[in-house]
Amino acid sequence: MTADPTELGIPQDAMRRLAEMRPGQATSLFTSDLSVNEFLLVREAGFRPLGLVLGSSIYHVGFQVGRWNKNQELTMLSQAMYHARELAMTRMEAEADQLGADGIVGVRLDIEFKEFGSDLAEFIAVGTAVQADSGEGWRNNKNQPFTSDLSGQDFWTLVQAGYAPLGMVMGSCVYHVAHQRFWQAMGNIGQNVELPQFTEALYDARELAMSRMQAEAEQLHAEGIVGVQLRSHGHRWGGHTTEFFAIGTAVRPLRADHTIPTPQLVLPLTDR
Repeated sequence: MTADPTELGIPQDAMRRLAEMRPGQATSLFTSDLSVNEFLLVREAGFRPLGLVLGSSIYHVGFQVGRWNKNQELTMLSQAMYHARELAMTRMEAEADQLGADGIVGVRLDIEFKEFGSDLAEFIAVGTAVQADSGEGWRNNKNQPFTSDLSGQDFWTLVQAGYAPLGMVMGSCVYHVAHQRFWQAMGNIGQNVELPQFTEALYDARELAMSRMQAEAEQLHAEGIVGVQLRSHGHRWGGHTTEFFAIGTAVRPLRADHTIPTPQLVLPLTDR
């Protein structure tokens, strides 16, 4: 089971809402942000929606000064962006746990900077908690509901192919790209030329984000990660500081001896 939801900062109003949605209640009904097609495919895959679950964290993102002429990770900012997302995800998982869910599908993880503070951002995780009809164990090796940002269509395909989602895995790296010296900038005017300093910086930053995402998947004993997205966000730090964020769904085969059948090639009929 996940941690006590009250210790995670889940408000009482949310607890009352979850209690009303819990299966077996006379007034229980599910809520979902799945489209109609996604809802039907999730049901066909053998899962019943329980309710919309969410987690939120308003976080003060600190300031870190980097040397203007040096490529470097801003570790304090990397840690802040990761921890804030982790808080939102953990609270969403705790809500799903209160519903007795096996997992959460269609997860969205968003950031919204607030006007009442230039350094304040709300990190929001939203998804639909689901329960397996079969009663089989679908939770991950940490006994937590699985999380997945796959669409309903991709989730159905994954299950039909004999794979199970374990959890969303992510990695973050906030990186400062060194400013180009004035004489270098002037020398590049009107030329098609690679800027090795910039290339190396962005390559390194993406690699750090990817390796951290892979480390999370290894902790879940995953076979691989599907649906990986590698995003870059400037946020409000200026043109030379960027966050590189890697996210995907870690998966495992449902059986140790599982193999995906090879599709048969059907040749079209030709006129003779």
